[in-house]
Amino acid sequence: MKYTSTRGGVTGVDFEAVLFAGFAPDGGLFMPEEIPKLEKETLHSWHSFSYVQLVKEVCSLFIPPSSIPRMELEGLINKAFIRFRHKDIVPVVKLKSGLNVMEMWHGATRAFKDLAMSCVGELLDYFLKKNNKHVNILVATSGDTGSSAIESVKGKANINIFVLLPYGRCTKVQELQMTTVMEDNVHVFAVDGTSDELDHPIKMLFADKNFVEKHNLMSTNSVNWARILVQIAHFFYAYFQCVPSAETQNSRVVEVIVPTGGAGNITAGCIAQAMGLPIRLVAAVNKNDIIHRTVQHGDFSLGDTKATLASAMDIQEPYNMERIFWLLADTEKNNIKGMMEEFQLNRRVKIPEKLHTRIASTMTSCSVTDDNILHTMKRCWEENLYLLCPHSAVAVYYHYLQVNSNESSHRCCLAPASAAKFPNVILEADLTPDIPEDVQVLMEKETRFRHLTKTDDWENVLRETVELIDNKCSNCTIP
Repeated sequence: MKYTSTRGGVTGVDFEAVLFAGFAPDGGLFMPEEIPKLEKETLHSWHSFSYVQLVKEVCSLFIPPSSIPRMELEGLINKAFIRFRHKDIVPVVKLKSGLNVMEMWHGATRAFKDLAMSCVGELLDYFLKKNNKHVNILVATSGDTGSSAIESVKGKANINIFVLLPYGRCTKVQELQMTTVMEDNVHVFAVDGTSDELDHPIKMLFADKNFVEKHNLMSTNSVNWARILVQIAHFFYAYFQCVPSAETQNSRVVEVIVPTGGAGNITAGCIAQAMGLPIRLVAAVNKNDIIHRTVQHGDFSLGDTKATLASAMDIQEPYNMERIFWLLADTEKNNIKGMMEEFQLNRRVKIPEKLHTRIASTMTSCSVTDDNILHTMKRCWEENLYLLCPHSAVAVYYHYLQVNSNESSHRCCLAPASAAKFPNVILEADLTPDIPEDVQVLMEKETRFRHLTKTDDWENVLRETVELIDNKCSNCTIP
């Protein structure tokens, strides 16, 4: 298995190189040169697998034994999931009105990002120790990515991590999960900007190839292919939990509703679909609706980022859509480079008709208001005594729409975060938060971060900090 850039400038790259890369050198994103196709018999044989087993099977298709021998890969994946709170890792809860909710938040930070990030942390550690190297990780977060990234690498001697969070735009719990970490290799910046604005200084540093090479820069945002890879398993597990074993032979379709911000998770769903998994995808977004407009009208154009109750999805520039465009472009993959360059120049591009048709046949979409979120949270509680986080409610809203219209289908809603991370939204829905002990403890911890205002030069501050920290570490002995 080799990898290529979505913009065609780099091909034949191995997994290790892709793991440690951010954007490809030509500005694109890495994708497998070929997507493995699974036979119905394989799908049927996977039906009884645990979630962890499915992660192993999926990863082994994209990580050749020449990169990581199969037994060692399985050991890394086993280690990645030791800290999860639920034995099934991602249990699917079956509620009233035909509602299936896949709880993806039983990891260290109570968010779905822990699933892929825990694996990425182990993969990085494997190669760094093998090669006696160190890296500097740059992460911009809208809420959950930063804390998951920190948890996956904190305390590791061969990794420094630099996280930019949008100050005042995350929930207090999300913010404290990042700012209360005291390990020496963790460096947090609270920035007066939106998550989209925070991406800019990181992109500028990655565009400086000399700086990237000198300081071994990499990203664990969903720009990193390994994040997407692990997430492919979510969709296989959701499918098998919703379809009886006998029906896998008949290719019974399951609709998977994906709360969508940066589009990394739904990209994984598109790949699972391309592998032969019979799913229909729904991109459920909040008022930041660029993906909804793209799916419905082929209108891939930026707007102003709006603050919503589903704050981790407050993203107007979902860079993983480039991966979806490439995946679905078929014989027109050479057009992706020009299309994305037009988008970067003009902040908008009209999706070609053929590509738009393929996107619309792969997924549908909906855009959900804050009022919709609150009403959905209330209904779910009244019917089930079950608390949804606002992001999960974005997905469940779509399900309730289909139930109200008497639409009958196997359907699974992905729940990306625990309601415990959003007590203020729970209160706004006139419900009572249930705050677990590990979240309560955060309120009493000391914090450590650097505040960057609008007048600060974010790129320069980040550049100088990386240089300072990396120079200190240059003479360290890596165990």
